[in-house]
Formats: sequence, C-alpha cells, structure tokens
Amino acid sequence: MPELPEVEVVRAGLERHLIGKEISEVSVYHPRAIRKHLAGPKDFEGRLVGRKISDIRRRGKYLWFEFDDDEVLVGHLGMSGQFLLVPTDLEFEKHLRINFAFANWPTQLRFVDQRTFGGMSIDQFDSANDAPASISNIALDPFDPAFDIEELIERLRGRDSQIKRLLLDQNLVSGIGNIYADESLWRAKIHPERPASSLTKAKLKLLIESATAVMGEALAVGGTSFDDLYVNVNGESGYFERGLAVYGRRGEPCPRCRVAIRREAFMNRSSHFCPGCQPGPRTG
Repeated sequence: MPELPEVEVVRAGLERHLIGKEISEVSVYHPRAIRKHLAGPKDFEGRLVGRKISDIRRRGKYLWFEFDDDEVLVGHLGMSGQFLLVPTDLEFEKHLRINFAFANWPTQLRFVDQRTFGGMSIDQFDSANDAPASISNIALDPFDPAFDIEELIERLRGRDSQIKRLLLDQNLVSGIGNIYADESLWRAKIHPERPASSLTKAKLKLLIESATAVMGEALAVGGTSFDDLYVNVNGESGYFERGLAVYGRRGEPCPRCRVAIRREAFMNRSSHFCPGCQPGPRTG
C-alpha cells in the first residue's frame, strides 16, 4: 500500500498541473471507486462539473482537492490506486475507475485502481481540524508543520502495546505503513514487538526522527515501487526500494551487523528486522 512518501509524490505532481483547472466532465466507471458517496455516480459527477481546483493537500495517506467553498474531493489510493495525468486521446486503461476532463486542457486525470480498495468521495471541510470531516480523526503526520513530537512521545510512553502496532495506528501518527515502520525500527535498533512503555523518551524520539528521515529520503527519490501498482502521475516508478535496509530483505545480511534479516508474520502482514541489532523484548 502506498504510504506517506508515495502519496506526497502523487499530491505534488497533481498540484504542479491541476491548480486553477476547471473540471468539465466526470465519468465514473466502477461504483466501488465512489462507494462512500451514497448519492451515487450521477450526483458525484454532477457536483464536480464546473469546479475549479484551488489547492491539493494531504494528511497521512489521504489527499484532497479543494475548491472555492467548503466542499472537498477526498482520495485514497488503497492498495493499488493511481492518479494519472494522461493525454485526452490516449486509450483508457484496463482498470480505469474515474475519469476527469478539464476545460481548455488536452489532458485528463484518471483514477486507475486494479484492486478497487481505493476510492474518492465528496466531503465537507472541517475547519476546526483543518481536514475533511471524514478524516478529521486521522492524526498529523511528521511532515505537518503542526506535528508535535513531544506530544506523540508522551502518548506512546503510556502504551503497553507493541511499538510497531502503534506506529501503524493512524490515530496516533499518520502516514507510516509497514515498509517505513520496519525501516525506522531498524534505524533506531528497536525490535518491532517491544512494548512502547519499555522504551525511553530518548529512544522514542530517535524512532520518530528515524521515521521522518527515512520517509524524507524515500520522498526525494519518488517513493518505493515493488511493482507497477505504485507510480507517480506520469506513470513513473519510485526508486527507494534500492535503499531499503530490511523490508523485503529476508535472509540477506543486515547492512549494519551482517546477521541475516528475519521475516515474521505480523497483523496479516509481515515484519522484517535484524535479530542481531534489534534484540527482542525480555520474557519471563
């Protein structure tokens, strides 16, 4: 699933091209793509025609398009969603779900989603939380100017849950998914199953700073692409896969201590870590 760096790469690409553009036509090709818009495809399409995009913003793994009122268009990539800017005369993609055309511009915005876990919805903007109402419960991510690292540290210190489980909790801190959780835990030399309450403030600060750093590095090279399901708005893959230390490296030597990387089941996914420099929690 695309995480913060991948979604930010997409958001920035959309922002470069779509600010000020007027939507002239919207076509929904799969109802699951707008399943949260209960009024149906025709209402979704009709309410967006004639709107000018004034801004494109993001929180965690969500992005949204702002207009000149308090309605916004929220998007989530899910497992395989893609926002592609494509010449109008180019053949439709096999898994095209929503298509946007623009006035006096020969380019379309296409939402393509092979697995249909992603989607879009029209929402009201919650000014008190500076986010669309449907995601106002999502915590700030480490790149938000209002993000408070000390507050997050205190919230983590009071939890006995495994630290990786908490890193993935979007109500505590948003944007971190499985890939960057594993990478930041490796950088901070913390086992994913360590209880958060067992970690010092200094260690938790190092972990959050590591997460911020690794996501920043991924962002600089277009994110992480393991297959063609994540690409930027021009259809290009990211290159951070080459810089991963542990994720997807089972059996390979740890870049730091040369012990073989281990992979274990975790929350219907997996954890990758080094048993040499990320010692497990004490038992007994």
